Amino acid sequence: MDLKEEFDKVSKEYDGQRRELIHCFDDFYKSGINFLEFKYDDPKVLDLGAGTGLFSSFVLNKFPKSSLTLIDLSSEMLQLAKERFKDYSNVEYIVDDYLSHEFNEKFDIVISSLSIHHLSDCNKAKLYKKVHGLINNKGGIFLNADQSLSQSTAIEIRFNKYWKECIENSSLKNNEIENAYKRMIYDNPATLKDQFKWFKNAGFNDFDLLYKYYNFTVMYGKS
Repeated sequence: MDLKEEFDKVSKEYDGQRRELIHCFDDFYKSGINFLEFKYDDPKVLDLGAGTGLFSSFVLNKFPKSSLTLIDLSSEMLQLAKERFKDYSNVEYIVDDYLSHEFNEKFDIVISSLSIHHLSDCNKAKLYKKVHGLINNKGGIFLNADQSLSQSTAIEIRFNKYWKECIENSSLKNNEIENAYKRMIYDNPATLKDQFKWFKNAGFNDFDLLYKYYNFTVMYGKS
């Protein structure tokens, strides 16, 4: 089973499990959104690995007039996003690989949550450059809420131990916990040091870490 099939399979339970799997849920999703500022109230937003549209929903709450483009490998996940945004006409859905997809427009804001860490480091670096090319030159923003790897192997082991303790004491069922562990084979997080190097090499003028809770990090870059 590949990554797409794994997320197709878990799509209907995905949102309901988020708060149990991400014990810093509110801060993780909201810290970057709270920091977003844009000179207009109708930015064009691209969500990479959008899934069910959870992260996009926070953007839409802050910028109700924004136009959203959601791209994801999983048609099942995007079907749930369509249901989430059924009352909005300003949302486009693309079932494809965002690394290889050829976009025909520029965006004011590019966001991603818990997706980019599945890529190889080489492809992460390529994506950062691609994102910089996709955002409008003056004031374009890239917001990446993702899992990051500790610089220290010993600390990384402690991070993972703490996360497992949290979810094993959560309300998740045993099979849900087992499936979460299985999906970890697709994880390939990078260190913050490497990711900031990719921000710089891609051409971002300003970038920083907005939030960190163990492995959960929110990074911000502006052109």
